[in-house]
Amino acid sequence: MFNTLLESRPKKERSPGSIVLSVVLHAGLIGLAVAVTLNAGQRAAKEKRQEDVKFVEVKKPPPKPEPPKPPPPQTPVAPPPPKGVQVLTAPINIPTKIPDVDLSKAVTNEADFSGKGVEGGVAKGVVGGKGPTDQPYFAFQVEKPVLALESNPRPRYPSMLQDAHIEGEVLVQFVVDTVGRAEMSTLKILKSTNDLFTASVRNVLPEMKFYPAETGGRKVQQVVQMPFSFTSPKS
Repeated sequence: MFNTLLESRPKKERSPGSIVLSVVLHAGLIGLAVAVTLNAGQRAAKEKRQEDVKFVEVKKPPPKPEPPKPPPPQTPVAPPPPKGVQVLTAPINIPTKIPDVDLSKAVTNEADFSGKGVEGGVAKGVVGGKGPTDQPYFAFQVEKPVLALESNPRPRYPSMLQDAHIEGEVLVQFVVDTVGRAEMSTLKILKSTNDLFTASVRNVLPEMKFYPAETGGRKVQQVVQMPFSFTSPKS
């Protein structure tokens, strides 16, 4: 028989290139497996962290209380007149112009001039009441309203407006004190058609004199509204 056995298929020897390729392939598979494992671990850890998050509701601090509003100012009430008598005083300077008679005013009560009681009071006054104060009065609150002297100077007609035949008017309000002078600190311009007319009135008011208002036989301050007209002379 045959002493030598013949191999049916010859044994192939592996080349160095195939060995390197096999090593690279296995290393890639191992790296991919490691990456998948790490990614799965990170995802699990992330989901665990998300599950552990707890939301805490923070309470807002209560609003600060508003400071209390000051009470509205009260309108001053005139003091009640005392029980007494009115005293008639003769004017030092008799005016040459008779003031207009206001028929809407109350008729004088003759009981106020009985000569009995506190001077400056009225017959139906209040025991312990107070007489006139230094607060300015209005014309309807006094017995004798303010009267301007006839000899008072007139406001100067601004030459610029006079030459242009521009006419106008100014209405002012001010307080006349107890000596018959206009208190310039109380001056208010209620109406004016030109600033030059206004300046002219401002300049003349300190030179004007008035008969002061009187009530209860006493001189008092009074609020006055006075108009000034500027009329160009007819040629």
